Amino acid sequence: MDLIKELMHKDSEWYFVFIYLIFIVLFAVLSFISNYIFKILTARAKRSKSTIDDFIIRLFKVPSIWLIFTILLNIFSSMLNKRTQLYEITQKLGQVLLIFAIGWLVIQTIRALFHYFQKKLDVDQPDNLSARSRLTRLNMLEKVLLVAVIVVFLSIALMTFETFKGLGVSLLASAGVMGIVVGLAAQRSVGQIFSGAQIAITQPIRLDDVVVIEGEWGRIEEINITYVVVRIWDERRLIVPIDYFLNNPIQSWTRTSSNILGTVFLYVAYSLPLEPLRDKLIEIVNNDSNWDGRVQNIQVTDSKEWYKEIRILVSSSDSSKNWDLRVNVREQLIDFINEFYPDSFAKITADKLVPYTPKGE
Repeated sequence: MDLIKELMHKDSEWYFVFIYLIFIVLFAVLSFISNYIFKILTARAKRSKSTIDDFIIRLFKVPSIWLIFTILLNIFSSMLNKRTQLYEITQKLGQVLLIFAIGWLVIQTIRALFHYFQKKLDVDQPDNLSARSRLTRLNMLEKVLLVAVIVVFLSIALMTFETFKGLGVSLLASAGVMGIVVGLAAQRSVGQIFSGAQIAITQPIRLDDVVVIEGEWGRIEEINITYVVVRIWDERRLIVPIDYFLNNPIQSWTRTSSNILGTVFLYVAYSLPLEPLRDKLIEIVNNDSNWDGRVQNIQVTDSKEWYKEIRILVSSSDSSKNWDLRVNVREQLIDFINEFYPDSFAKITADKLVPYTPKGE
């Protein structure tokens, strides 16, 4: 009891230490309770069909920490020595928490607005070029705005400290945040951000575009500020720096539309007639839902000493369907030739091979 009385006595040297300890413990306990309550609310919100309650919970989760801190600071302010450096640090911490709480509200509001507009775009339709173009623009604009908001509120937070005030002011100078970024554009990381902004405007690639990059066939899955994620056909992910798409040539199979022509090459004997193959091709594509009804033909595209090259050309509404169509056409035509025109595929026998003769002999 004597120890408690001594700790609670204002003239005691341990008094303020004891008060700050209670302040920290209460803040930690109330923060834990707040986090637990928000977890329960989040679990209930996930079971509902509406997304508004999820947004409201995310919106107020971080500001609640600042609210708890401010209430406790007001309660304990009469007990704290306002002339001490520790009190000033506590006040600064409250100011920083307020700045970050407002920044969090702004960030979540921006994300919610862009999410709302993105949900209105249907990219599941076969002809989704316009939707993908808008989605790409919204996606990149959202990321640029979020970076700008983070920089602004970080600058404001730095300005609350005398030591870092000059740095905070420089970030918000008359040239603005973008002026600072332009001044640092020579750095690769900031240059990547400008490349991302350029891609958002010019759109050499879009979300869900089919591309061939580094010899790999895949779809654009994500476009971030500094990198792009390409989903390869075998479910691997290729992470590519954003400026790669501005500095290197790539194949885009969906630049102007998702329609695509696919080719199948077969190497057959000169004696194989083409008309039966053309009739068979018509039968195959008419029974395949992956064919869009535009193009189907067979042509001789090359002739070698012992065989001729025939090219089968078929069209589909997108690259995935065209892949399946080409596989089906190739399989059925090979079976058809083997069944009705056996031994018609190109063969090179041993007597036709030219023996290797070393130089000097």
